Amino acid sequence: MKNTWPEMNLNPIGKVVSRLTVPSLKTTKDSLESGTNQKNIKKEHEKIRDMVSEIHVFESSARRLKGIEDFSHILVIYWPHLIDPEKRNLEQVHPMGRKDIEKKGIFATCSPARPNPVLVSAVRLVERDGCILKVRGFEAVNNSPVIDIKPYSPHYLIAKGASSNIIFKNLLYF
Repeated sequence: MKNTWPEMNLNPIGKVVSRLTVPSLKTTKDSLESGTNQKNIKKEHEKIRDMVSEIHVFESSARRLKGIEDFSHILVIYWPHLIDPEKRNLEQVHPMGRKDIEKKGIFATCSPARPNPVLVSAVRLVERDGCILKVRGFEAVNNSPVIDIKPYSPHYLIAKGASSNIIFKNLLYF
């Protein structure tokens, strides 16, 4: 059966301005590696959780921001632009680059090395100043293209009865 999907194009609506310049996870030929020593991961996550970054929305999308400041949190959809396109064919990785956890299929992880590396983060919206959104806890690196922004609504996004494997529960560092 032939697909009749329209052409799919993604166009950035803004960019990330952050002190982070290096991704926390690096892709290798066959998996992920943490850029941080396992002992320091919790400290790194705490640093990111408390760090304020900015999302610079392009003027062409300024009107689309009306009302966003009514929300305490937003979902930011972005593209991990520093992932080598040649390494987007990974099928299995060690979650969070942790070799002590068996490999999982890429769709069972939040790995940035995906066939279509579209990432989503829920972040606290600290302030809006025109086309600049100040957010807290955003792990995207500087100059990452922002594809979309959505309000975070716990009433809409909650999934009753959701659960994850115990291994992934242990991955939470904060």
